[in-house]
Amino acid sequence: MELKLDLNYPQILNLVRQLPVNQIAKLLVDAQSILEEEKKSENVASFQAFLLSAPVMSDEQYDSFLENRKMFAQWRMG
Repeated sequence: MELKLDLNYPQILNLVRQLPVNQIAKLLVDAQSILEEEKKSENVASFQAFLLSAPVMSDEQYDSFLENRKMFAQWRMG
């Protein structure tokens, strides 16, 4: 069973002010951990977007790369 409330910020702030000090401190710690999790997920998402925006080799470029790699391997051995 889930209960959802539609509260605005001043209402939430008023509720928090009614809490005992130790529960406010716990709320601050919990809120900080939520913020850290959100920042991590944002950083991961932005890094993934960065990686996906990088240039990609065409099939011809990849074939050329493989050929060059074979030639370098032969050159090192010979």
